[in-house]
Amino acid sequence: MKINDNNLKLDGKDLKIAIVLPYFNDKLGLKLYQSCKEELIKHGVEESNINLTRVAGALETPFAAQKIIKTQKPNALIAMGIVIRGETPHFDLVAQTTHQALMNIQLKLETPIIFNILTTENLAQAQARIHKGAEAAQAAIIQAKL
Repeated sequence: MKINDNNLKLDGKDLKIAIVLPYFNDKLGLKLYQSCKEELIKHGVEESNINLTRVAGALETPFAAQKIIKTQKPNALIAMGIVIRGETPHFDLVAQTTHQALMNIQLKLETPIIFNILTTENLAQAQARIHKGAEAAQAAIIQAKL
């Protein structure tokens, strides 16, 4: 589902957007980031106001998000990455724990966090969802304006 339609005007002018991206699944993660960055710029966010922070994996994202919000004071933060199901229940632990921690941080610190950590069954699903970076950018602009 794409958020933006012809009736919705997204204005990212003067917004500061922080992005946290794990190195894990780096090749696909960078494509996800690129689609997000392009969409932010398309809607008026200055490239100099887009701050990318890299972390090891999805579980490291909440700590980074909390530090970034406290120190850099962005209007919104986008947590992105890709977690692909493996043969162990680790996938469920990573997805659930990361999501809950990010939810708690955004409510506590009153800064929108867009959850754009793709959880997929396989590599093909992850590749098919690279466009979700653009949707995360749109959600960040909408939430930052609240």
